[in-house]
Amino acid sequence: MLSAITGFTLSGLEGVAVEIQTDINKGLVAFDMVGLPDAAVKESKERVRAAIKNSAFPFPVSKITINLAPADIKKEGSHFDLPIAVSILIACGRITARTDGTVFLGELGLDGSVRAVAGILPILISAKAKGFSRFIVPAANANEASYISGIKVYAVSSLTECVNFITGATELKPVEERDFESVKKTRSYNCDFSLVKGQKVAKRALEIAVAGGHNVLLFGPPGTGKTMLARCIPTIMPDMTFEEALEVTKIHSVAGELSEDGIVSLRPFRTPHHTATVVSLCGGGNKIRAGEVAKAHKGVLFLDELPEYSRQALEALRQPLEDRVITVTRAGGAVTFPADFILCASMNPCPCGNYGSATQTCTCTPAQIRRYRSKVSGPLLDRIDLQVEVDGVSYDDLSSKVEEESSAAVKERVERARAVQRVRFADEQISVNANMGEKQIKKYCALSEECDSILREAFESLKLSARARSRIIKVARTIADLDLSEEIKPEHVLEAASYRSYDPDAV
Repeated sequence: MLSAITGFTLSGLEGVAVEIQTDINKGLVAFDMVGLPDAAVKESKERVRAAIKNSAFPFPVSKITINLAPADIKKEGSHFDLPIAVSILIACGRITARTDGTVFLGELGLDGSVRAVAGILPILISAKAKGFSRFIVPAANANEASYISGIKVYAVSSLTECVNFITGATELKPVEERDFESVKKTRSYNCDFSLVKGQKVAKRALEIAVAGGHNVLLFGPPGTGKTMLARCIPTIMPDMTFEEALEVTKIHSVAGELSEDGIVSLRPFRTPHHTATVVSLCGGGNKIRAGEVAKAHKGVLFLDELPEYSRQALEALRQPLEDRVITVTRAGGAVTFPADFILCASMNPCPCGNYGSATQTCTCTPAQIRRYRSKVSGPLLDRIDLQVEVDGVSYDDLSSKVEEESSAAVKERVERARAVQRVRFADEQISVNANMGEKQIKKYCALSEECDSILREAFESLKLSARARSRIIKVARTIADLDLSEEIKPEHVLEAASYRSYDPDAV
């Protein structure tokens, strides 16, 4: 007897429909699986066999052949267990059920329990786009599945519960759709700008960076608050929209990094260790997975002690910083992940950290300092719009009772500037100033003669590249937006140029 059940597999962040075809006949006893299954899918044979027996269903002593169609796509993951088990029970005549239009997803335990699997959200989104509207998923994935409207999702905790439902022996209510806004209100950040004493210049630079989506470098001696400032960046970023949250959640769902809420409601803040490899940053592996740059999508990628990262890993960031996506190519194919993030990097001025300090003595030689700074290439520095020196904070500033401006107050100004940009770029394919190309710069960033003269002087004195010149203009446009000014004024260009103060050759 033959049966066919629909499951799904993942190719990057896209779901691909897979038909699980099961044939049972009276040949020699065997359990064969074809259709390019990976190791996890092949191992499902033993999980399925034990789950069926321990759920009080007799396992057929016959020749079982399972085909995962289409046969030319590699099938990966443990979420095929449940559809394979249901397909076998139908094919051997143990149950009778109509499964047309129903997608089954779930890993089976040996006791017949249905366990959670990764990647439910991107599968549901892709399946819905392909016309599927009825899904049976693990109960542990119910929260993740509850944010997709227009479909019916049924959560089951065991193979027996699934069988009883599809045969009509019991009723199950669809998973209730959850409201993203109510979930978002229950989450908050652990830091705030009001907790950072002093550092007015650095705070101003971060406000500009977030307002225009610019990358930023914080350099200065150890203990000046660079890491704390970086961790405050998400607190001044606009709240994620539901569409942005779904984009981010798809990436984290495939990686198996979702919380109990089932959705990422706060902007990601990723801070990989400086020993991170190119694959861990950019993604890859035998089964292509998202790296840190993709997991930071719509959030912040913080690289602490920038020169300590390998040169190869840092140079791999250049393409996603320009294109806002990253394409990982392997022998088995290519997968493109979104990578629209703000890069925040920090570094010391020298290996010991005390070069230029008014209170500490630097023990590094000029050659050591040059070698340390040269680890960060010029092309990468060019892609960092704001380069800000973070000075030490006096004891009086630290002990001051004066209330610092809160993240909420800064966030209001950021959202106001972002609103200006949304209107400006309504007919463009971009949303923030940092993403402007030369065409948009020419259209929206006209400079007066005085502004152009200031920019020319900065270009020549700082020995800037053409890319750095464009970055200064973009930052000036953002500063003007924060001031609600339609035109870029000389003071805006002067401030923007002042944020190119890092000199890798200054010793």
